[in-house]
Order: sequence, then structure tokens, then C-alpha cells
Amino acid sequence: MPEARPRLLILDNEIELRKQMRWALARYDLLFADDRAAAHAAMRRHEPPVVVLNAGARPNPNGDPEGLATLRETLKCAPSTKVIVLAGENDDEYASDLVESGAFDVLAGPLDLEVLDTIVDRAFRLARLERRNQGLRPSSLAGPFPDSLLTRDPAMLRICHRIGQLALSRTPMLLTGEPGTGKTMLARALHRRSPDASGPFVAVDRINASEALPESGTDPEPGERPEAPVRRARGRAKPAGGGTLFVHDVAELPLPLQSRLSHLLLQRESAQANEASGSAVGARIVCATRHDLPALVARKRFREDLLHRLGGVIVSVPPLRERAGDAVLLARAFVRRFANLHGRHRLVLGEDAVEAIARHRWPGNVRELEGRAERAVIMAEGGTIRAADFGLEPAGAQPPSLREVRQQAERGAVLEAMARADDNVARAADLLGISRPTLYDLLSRFGIR
Repeated sequence: MPEARPRLLILDNEIELRKQMRWALARYDLLFADDRAAAHAAMRRHEPPVVVLNAGARPNPNGDPEGLATLRETLKCAPSTKVIVLAGENDDEYASDLVESGAFDVLAGPLDLEVLDTIVDRAFRLARLERRNQGLRPSSLAGPFPDSLLTRDPAMLRICHRIGQLALSRTPMLLTGEPGTGKTMLARALHRRSPDASGPFVAVDRINASEALPESGTDPEPGERPEAPVRRARGRAKPAGGGTLFVHDVAELPLPLQSRLSHLLLQRESAQANEASGSAVGARIVCATRHDLPALVARKRFREDLLHRLGGVIVSVPPLRERAGDAVLLARAFVRRFANLHGRHRLVLGEDAVEAIARHRWPGNVRELEGRAERAVIMAEGGTIRAADFGLEPAGAQPPSLREVRQQAERGAVLEAMARADDNVARAADLLGISRPTLYDLLSRFGIR
């Protein structure tokens, strides 16, 4: 079964212009509407991803033209629709209003059908990318953004499923991965889905860990087990008992604090400690690191016993560059959040931005993407965010469209046939298997004399 042609809605009531578009845009499934009401009905029934709107010129300096009102209503009905507007000549202010209102592009008269075809092709390409990314659903850890983890990557989805399973137990866990990959978010998601979700989530690092980790009184050796009864914790900070104690980067804790943590994990292994409440001993312990812990053990910078006690459940979080589709998905979520924060509700990602985001390696992972997204929302001019607003170079040249490939092939075949026929049109037409009038048309179209 042949693939369905992309559906394109054209809102225009000029008969001659419609005829031209039928010819120039014949590769699309064309729908026509005479007015705003008909366009609205066609939008609801057929849901075309791209619309060409003949907005005409601004009727008067103070008026709100029908084209602008139709554009706004179309986007209100279907915000993801790419609306290409045909506007009057030499009206930059009107064109600016159209772009600010969410137009994908504005083509000023006189109409150039080849340019329109190129813009329509780009609009459909971006619509396909967005449609692909709209299939990216939040993981099973979903909650209100930004506390939820948005992903479509199979490896991340498996991690999310695993986190959901582990949340039901109180087993200590080690999260590994590059900075900015979302280890803290995963730890918070684990806490939210655990039976201890009503308890506190206490995050510590090397600065405040001494207050959160109880002093053990002795430095446990590997294999040592605590005597009953368990010692009382003497930490000064508010304990995470009944909740979660999260250590941001366990490898950066000084060795004495690693000793405290190791002893705390040792205490939790006893039945008496498991019944403890109101102290750090009764908390679930989740640690994260970006370092190679076995290598640090070999260099005597990390306690081997602590590594063994944390090594029961290790979850390795992949970097953003290895998560299929997540960069664009997260970029859209961040842009929506910051656009609402800064009062720029109509901002959309341009095609060049989407492609640049997809190609960028993101060495700073999600944290870098979040920072660049806020910068882009602030820096963007008009209603479209470009690659430069993200501080990214536009992607390289796009692959040629099928029409361009076909034209190049036809032109090459005509040139070769004319050369072989020594510029004899009749012989060249025979070589190509076409009529002489058809060859004359091709010669004229390709500018071959």
C-alpha cells in the first residue's frame, strides 16, 4: 500500500492562486478552505500538521486583520500546527506581528511558488520531528515537572522501572553517572514512591555530611558487625529517620565521614536497626557518584568496606548524549517552563534549533541543557527560538528533498544525452525515451541552451 501523502490545508479564496498551488504543491494531500469557519472545521476533522494561510495586507494601521485573527484561532485550536502566512508586500510590521503570534514563516508577495514549496517542506519536516517527540511520554516516575523524569530512551525507561521496583524495599543504593544526568532526581523519585515518602528527604554533601551522619564512636573494620544493642546516633543535624538520606557524591566525603557512613550501613543490617525510627539509622541510604570507586579504592582514597556495602544495588545513569530523543524532549519541556516563567508563552523551537539540540553532545548533560534553555527563552527574538539562542551552531546542510534529487538526476540525464547527441534535440529525446516537446520543456526549466 502506498504511503499516504502529507495533508496540507490551504486557507485561500482566490481561484487563480489555488490553481497555482494545486500544481506547485501536488505532492501533498491538499485541503482548501474559503474562510475561517471552514478552516476551523477542516482543522478539527483532518488535523493537518501544516497550514498555508493567505492573510493579505493589513487593512488599516489600527485594525486587527482577518489573517492575524485566523492565525491566532488556528494556533489556539492546534498549537503545534505550522502555519505559513502569505502576506502583502513591504509590510514588515505586519509580518513581525504574524511571527510574534506564532506563524512558522511569513512569505511576502509577490508569491514565489518554489520558495513556498521549500518552506512547506521544512514545516512538514519539523512537524514530523515534533510528532516523533510527542510520542515521548514521561517515565513511570512521572509527577509534576520538573520533579518528574521525562524520557523515551529504552535504557532510561528500564532504570525508571527498576527504581519503581526498588522503592518498595529499603535496600541501600548507589547511583553512578556523569554530573548533570539526573541522579538527584532519581533519588527523589525513589523517595516519593517508597513507603517512607511521608518522611524527610535529607540531601548531604561533604560540607554538611558531618552533621547528618551519626558518630559511631569506633572506626569499623571490614567484616566487623556491631554489638547489640545498637549505639545511639549522635549526629547534630535533623535525622532522616523514616525517610531517605541522600549523599550527593559519596567519593568526595573525607575518609572519616566514609567511616561513619560505612558504620551506619552496618547498623542497618541488623534486625534491631531495621526497627529503629526517628534516627538516621532508620533511613534508606542512597548515594551517588561520578567517580570510579574501585579505582579510588586502589588508590586508598575510598574505603573498600563502604564500596562493598553500597555495591548491592548499583544503577548506572547514562549521559544525555546516549539517550535517544531525550535532548529535544527535555528542551521543549524546559522552554515551556521558562517561557511561562518569563511571560513569553508563544515561543516555539525552530527547526534549526531542534536539529542543533539533537546533534549537540551535551557534555554537561541535563544541567547544561536546562541552563541553555533559559538563556534561549531570554535571548530569542520574535516567536521562534533559533540554534544561536541556545548558543549552538546550526546543523549542517540538510539532506536534499526528493524533489531536489529528482531534478538533479533529470538535469544530469538531459546534459549527458545532449552531449552524446551532439546537441541534436531529436536524437537526445530518443536517447531519453521522451518526446521532443518534453525535452524542450526540460531544457527550458534547467536553463540549458
